[in-house]
Amino acid sequence: MNEAGKSSWPKSLKDAPAKWHRRNGTERMLLLEAFLLLGAARLGVLILPFRILAKSLGHHMTEADASIQPVDLQLARMIGWAVRSAANYTPWGSVCLPQAVAAKWMIKRRGIPGTLYLGVMKDEAKPEKLAAHAWLRCGQVILTGAKGHRQYTVVSTFS
Repeated sequence: MNEAGKSSWPKSLKDAPAKWHRRNGTERMLLLEAFLLLGAARLGVLILPFRILAKSLGHHMTEADASIQPVDLQLARMIGWAVRSAANYTPWGSVCLPQAVAAKWMIKRRGIPGTLYLGVMKDEAKPEKLAAHAWLRCGQVILTGAKGHRQYTVVSTFS
C-alpha cells in the first residue's frame, strides 16, 4: 500500500518475474508459501471469530524464550523476509495482522518458537479512537511489523 492507502500491486507486478528468477529454490518456496498463507490469514481475519483464529497462534498471554538456535533464527529471518516481500504482491490487503499470522504459522510449522503481539495506542488523528498493530518476534528479532511497534501497548500475546 502506498501513503494514500491505494494498492501499488499492479505496478509491482512488472518487476516480479525478474525478481523471481534471481531467487534460489528455497527462497521461491518460502515466497510461495508466504503468499498462500497471507491469503489464508486474510480470509481468516475477515470471516472467523478471532477466538477461533487465536487457537492456531499458540498459547494465549505467553511469550517464547528470547534465546534461539542460530540455524532457527536464520530460517526465521528468511520467513520474515518472505512474508514481508510476498505481502507487496498480494491483490488483497496484507497489512500487519495477516503478515504476523502467516509468519507465525510458518515458524510454528517448522518448530521455531516465536511470539505474536497485538498492541493498541490512541490514534493520533482521532484521539477518541484506537490504532492497532500486530508483530511477530522470534528470538530477539522482529520478523514482521517492526516499524513503530514500540509505540503500541501490548494487550495480547500468543506463543
